Amino acid sequence: MRDFPFARGAMSEHKLWSKASDLPRTPGVYIIKNKAGTIIYIGKSVSLRNRVTTYFAASARHDDKTAKMVEAADDFDFIATDTEIEALILENKLIKIHQPKYNIRLKDAKSYPYIKIDYESPFPTISITRRRLSDRAKYFGPYFNQGNVHEILSAVRRIFRVHSCKHSFPRDIGRFRPCLYKQIGHCVAPCGGEVSREEYAAIFREIESFLRGNFVAVRTLLEGQMQKSAEELKFEAAVMYRDRLATLSRLWDKHRVQFVAENIGGGVANMYREGQAGLADDVEYDVIALHRDTVYSCLAVGTIRAGALLDNQYVIIGPEQILTSDTIVSLICEIYSQREYVPKDILVGFELPESSALVLEEYIRQSSEEQKRVKLHFPIRGERRSLCNLIEKNAMLHASQHAIQVERESKALIQLAQLLSLEVVPQNIEAVDISNLGTEHITAGLVSFVDAKPNKKGYRTYKIRELGQVDDYGSMREAVLRRVRSESSPLPDLLLLDGGKGHVNVIRTALAEAGVSLPVFGMVKDAYHKTRTLTDGDGDIDLSNAGAVFHLVYKIQEEVHRFAGNRMMNSKRKTLKRSSLEDIPGIGARKAQLLLSHFKSIKAIREATLQQLQEAKGIGKNDAEAVRKYYGSIE
Repeated sequence: MRDFPFARGAMSEHKLWSKASDLPRTPGVYIIKNKAGTIIYIGKSVSLRNRVTTYFAASARHDDKTAKMVEAADDFDFIATDTEIEALILENKLIKIHQPKYNIRLKDAKSYPYIKIDYESPFPTISITRRRLSDRAKYFGPYFNQGNVHEILSAVRRIFRVHSCKHSFPRDIGRFRPCLYKQIGHCVAPCGGEVSREEYAAIFREIESFLRGNFVAVRTLLEGQMQKSAEELKFEAAVMYRDRLATLSRLWDKHRVQFVAENIGGGVANMYREGQAGLADDVEYDVIALHRDTVYSCLAVGTIRAGALLDNQYVIIGPEQILTSDTIVSLICEIYSQREYVPKDILVGFELPESSALVLEEYIRQSSEEQKRVKLHFPIRGERRSLCNLIEKNAMLHASQHAIQVERESKALIQLAQLLSLEVVPQNIEAVDISNLGTEHITAGLVSFVDAKPNKKGYRTYKIRELGQVDDYGSMREAVLRRVRSESSPLPDLLLLDGGKGHVNVIRTALAEAGVSLPVFGMVKDAYHKTRTLTDGDGDIDLSNAGAVFHLVYKIQEEVHRFAGNRMMNSKRKTLKRSSLEDIPGIGARKAQLLLSHFKSIKAIREATLQQLQEAKGIGKNDAEAVRKYYGSIE
C-alpha cells in the first residue's frame, strides 16, 4: 500500500478531490486522463461522488497498480446514467473504444472463430467465420480452442448430413449429380431434390440444439432412428445411424477424457476412479475462476455442456491493469456480451459483493439471446466446488505459461538489440517484403511485431506504381518511403527487409535523403529459403548461436513473406474476375459485382441459364443475353 504526495502536475490531488466532491451521487461512468489528455482508466459506480473521491483523498491508500494510475491522473470526465446496469453497459463500450492502459482488456473477438448458421437461403448453410454480423444468421461461440471448432463442425456435418459444397439451393437443385458424400451417407443431397425446405430447416433446428450442448436430445433422437430402422429391417439405414452415434460419442468422450486428465487428484477425477460416469449428461454450466498473482493474473471461463468440458476462455491480466471486484465484473460482462448462448447456472469460484453479483446476473440475462433467468452460484464444497477448482487450476497454469513466454520473448528482444548494437530494445519491429507476378501486381507487404507478437493493426499493403520492369530495389524503396511519410503510426524501433546487402544500402540511402533515422537490416536466406543471417549492408550477423533471436527473425520473415504473397494474389484474382466480366458488352464494374455477389464465382455465371442470370439483382434480359452470348462464343 502506498501514500501519495499531496500535490502533483497541473491539477493536484486536492483539486481533483475537490472536483470529485462536486459530482452527483448517481450511477455513472468516470473517465480518468493523464497530462496528455489520453484516457488511462474508465470505471463505473453506483455513486460517482463516493467512488471518484476515494481515488484523490489526501488519506487515500491504494494498491500499487491503482497508485500508479492515480499518480498519472491529471483530470477526469464523467457521464451520469439512470441505473447501474446502464453504467456498466456504457463502461464496456467505452473501454472497447479507448483501450485504456490500466483497464483489463479483452482480446478482440474477431480473432476467435464462430460457427455460423446462415438462414439467408431457404436451404441454410453452416460454416466457420471470424466476423459476427448483424444479419439473420445464428452464431455459436466464440470458440477459444480453434482445434475444437473444426472438430465440432466436422462432427455436425457427419451427424446431421448437411451439405458442405459451395452450391446454392434451391437455385442449383437438379443442375448437378449428387457427389460422393451422398453415396457414403454423409449428405442428404439437397442438390438432388431429395429433401424439402421444411425437412432441411428441421435438421438445422436440431443442429442449433446440438451446438447449445444438448447432447442428450441428439443422442436420443439418433438412437430412436437407429432402433426404428432396425425394426423395419432397413439395415443400411440402421448402420448409418449407428455410425453417426459413434461420431457423436467420440466427440463427447474426448472432451470428457480431457476434462478428467486436466484435474488429476480432484473431485471430478475421483468420480471416475470410483467407476461412476462422471458428470451427468444433463449438466450444463459456465464456470468462472480467477487466479491472482502479483505479475500476471488470469480469469478463466470454462464451458461445460452435457457433462463435458467443451472450451476454455482465458484472459490475462497484466502487471499494470487494475484488478478489483468492479473491474472483474466489467470484464465478465464484456465476455458475455460476445456470447450468443448462456446457461441458466453459472458457477463463480471467487467471492463478489452481493450488489455486484446481482448487477452481473441482470447484465448477463439482458445480454443473452433468450433473456432467460441466469443464476450465479458461489460453491464452497462438493462437485460444483471441484469444477471451480479445476478451472482455477487451468487459469493458474495459463498465467504461468504466459509469464514464461513473455520472459522468453523479452530476452530474445534484448539479445537482438545486443547483436545489432541498437540503442533501445526493439519493442516495435516492422518488416517489408515485395511480391509480384512478373511486372504485374507488384505488391509490398509490411508487417508489425510489438513485443515479439504480430500486431495486425499495424499491417500495411502498398501497391507499387507501374515501373515497366521488375525492380525489387525500386519497389522496396517506394514502399518504405510511403511508410515513413505516413503519420498514421509512430516509426518502428527496427526495420527488417526481406533481402540482402543491396536492399539495405538502397533503403538506408533513401531514408537518409528523407531525413529519417531508423535502424535497417536485411534478412538473408540460405539455399533452402530459410533465414540464415542478418546483414547491415556491409557484413553478415550470424544467428546460429542465438536460438531465441533466430526463431523470432524466422517468424517475422515467414509472416511478411506470407502476407505480401497473399495480398499480391488477392490483387491478381480481383483483376481476373473484373476483366473477364467487364469484357462483356453492357456489363460494367457495378453489374459485374452484382453478378459475382449473386453467383459467387465466374464458373457459376458461365454455367447459369438465361432465366437464372435474370434472377440476379440489377441484371435484365438484355444483360443476361449478352452474358450467355459472350460465354457461348468462347466455349
